[in-house]
Amino acid sequence: MENSSEYVQHAPWNKGVIVGQKSLFKLKEIWAIRVRLQLQHRVRELAMFDLGLDSKLRACDLVKMRVRDICHGEHGAPRTTVMQQKTSRPVQFEITQPTRDAVSEWIKEAKLGQDDYLFPSRIHESPHIGTRQYARIVDSWVTEIGLNPSEYGTHSMRRTKASLIYRRTKNLRAVQLLLGHTKLESTVRYLGIEVDDALEMAEQTEI
Repeated sequence: MENSSEYVQHAPWNKGVIVGQKSLFKLKEIWAIRVRLQLQHRVRELAMFDLGLDSKLRACDLVKMRVRDICHGEHGAPRTTVMQQKTSRPVQFEITQPTRDAVSEWIKEAKLGQDDYLFPSRIHESPHIGTRQYARIVDSWVTEIGLNPSEYGTHSMRRTKASLIYRRTKNLRAVQLLLGHTKLESTVRYLGIEVDDALEMAEQTEI
C-alpha cells in the first residue's frame, strides 16, 4: 500500500525570476532615459527620474515628498532633509541644478502648492502615487531603452548614484550617511562593494 502522505515537489516561487540586488544604471543608460523623457516632454517623469537618482531615497519616501520639502518659495533648494519611513531617521541629500530645473517645471505645469504632494496620484482615493505605481514607471523607462525590467527596479534608482559616489571617492562613511543607513555593514551589503572591489583589484593585478 502506498504512503498517502507521499511527498509532492512544488516548483519554487522564484523559478525563472531573477532575484537578488537589482542592477545599477550606467551613465549611458541614465542619459538615454533622460533624453527620451525630455524629447517627449514627459515633465512629471523627468522630475521623478532626476529626483529619484539625486535623492537616493527608498520608493516609500520619494512618493511622499511634498513641494515644501524641495522648494523654498519659488526657488528649488540645493539640499534638503527627509525623514525616512523605515528608520524614522532624517537623511540629507543634494539636489543638482538639472533636477531643480526639472522639478520646478513640473511644479509649474501641475500648478502645485507648497503643501501639495510633489507627485499627486491621479486616483482620488490616494493623495500621492504609490510605490507600485512608481515601480511600474521605472519598469517603463527600463523597457523603453531596451533593458530587461526584471533586472532593474526602484532600488536601481536608489543605488545608482550612491555606487557612483563610492567608486569615485571610496568614502564608505559618506555613502552610509547619504543612504541613511544606521550601520556601515548595511551599506557594504547594499552596494555589494566587497565583491566589486575584489574584482577590480584582480583586474589590476598582473601575473
